[in-house]
Amino acid sequence: MFQYILSKIFYGFLTLFGVVTVIFLLFNILPGDPARMMLDQREDTEQLQNIRKKYGFDKPLLTQYAYYVNDVSPISFHSTDANNYTFFSLEKYSGTKLFTVGNYDMVFKYPYLRQSFQKNGKSVSEVIKETLPNTAVLAIAAISIALALGIVLGIISAVFKDTFFDRIIAVLSTFGMSVPSFFSAILFAWFFGFVLHNYTGLEMTGSLYEVDDFGKGTYIKWKNLILPALVLGIRPLAVVIQLMRNSLLEVFNQDYIRTAKAKGLSTFQIIKIHALKNALNPVITAISGWFASMLAGAVFVEYIFNWNGLGKEIVNSLNTLDLPVIMGSVLVVATLFILINIIVDVLYSWLDPRIRLE
Repeated sequence: MFQYILSKIFYGFLTLFGVVTVIFLLFNILPGDPARMMLDQREDTEQLQNIRKKYGFDKPLLTQYAYYVNDVSPISFHSTDANNYTFFSLEKYSGTKLFTVGNYDMVFKYPYLRQSFQKNGKSVSEVIKETLPNTAVLAIAAISIALALGIVLGIISAVFKDTFFDRIIAVLSTFGMSVPSFFSAILFAWFFGFVLHNYTGLEMTGSLYEVDDFGKGTYIKWKNLILPALVLGIRPLAVVIQLMRNSLLEVFNQDYIRTAKAKGLSTFQIIKIHALKNALNPVITAISGWFASMLAGAVFVEYIFNWNGLGKEIVNSLNTLDLPVIMGSVLVVATLFILINIIVDVLYSWLDPRIRLE
C-alpha cells in the first residue's frame, strides 16, 4: 500500500511539472508586454525598463521559464544580490535557508506565485487565500447535497426498478444533466430570490461574508449559500443518481447477494451490509472529478450569484489581463486536482484491494 501511494505521489509531481510548463508557455506566448500590463496607462520608457529588469522580463524566454519554476518550487536557489531578480527575502516569504552555494542560497519556502498586476502589488497568494475558502465552502455544500440526495435516490431507483418512482427519478436526473449551470443559476436567482423572495427570504446575489450595515466589519450570511450550492449540486446529483442505480443493479446480480437473500436478510440489510460498499466505487471516482472541478471555481455560478470565490476572481483577472493571478489560480487548481485524485485513488484501492494488485 505504501509503495502504491508513493507511485501516485511521484506521478502527481510529474503531472504538476507539466502543468507549470504549459501555464508558463501559454501565457507567455500571448501578445502584450507584461511590464505594460503592470503599469497600465502610467508607463514611460524608464519605468518599463525598470519593471522588465526587476521581474526578469528582459531575459530570454528560457531564462524566464527557469525563474518561474524557481519561484513556484518549494526548494529553490536565490541570489544574495538584492539587484538580482532571484533575490530572496526570508522574512517576507517565510523561507528557511538550507545552505549557500557561491552567491546563491538554497532555500525551502512556500511557492511564490508573484504579485498581481492590478491590485497595487498585492501577492497572488493573498488573493487566492481570500477567495479559495469561499469556493471550498460552496463546493463542499454542493457536493454534500449531491451525495446525500444522489445515493438515496439512486438506491430507491434501483430497488424499485422499472416502476413509476424509477421513471420519475430518471427524468429528473436527465433534466438535471442537460440544463446548463448558467441557465440554472439565472433561473434559481430569479425565481427563488426575486419572485418568491417574500416567502424564501433569499437574495438574488450575495456572498458568504457581508458587510455590516453599521460599518462594524463583516459577518457570515449562511442563507446566501443555499441557492448557489443547490445550482452547483444539480449536475453532480444527476450523475450520482445514475451511477448509484446502475452500480447497485449490477451488484444485485452477484452470487453473494443471492446467498444473502437465501439466508433471509431483508433488502435494507443486504444493501447496508453487502451491496452499498461495492456499489460506491464508481460513485467515488466520479464525484472526485466533480469536487475538483468545483474547487477549480464554479465560474458561472459564482459570477451570477456574485459569490466572492476563486471562479469569480479568475473571470475578473481575465477581464483585466492580470496574468499572475490567472497563472497562480490555474496552478493552485491543478494542484488540488492532483491531490484529490491521489486521495481518491488511495480510497478506491482500500475499497477494492484488486486495484493495488493491478
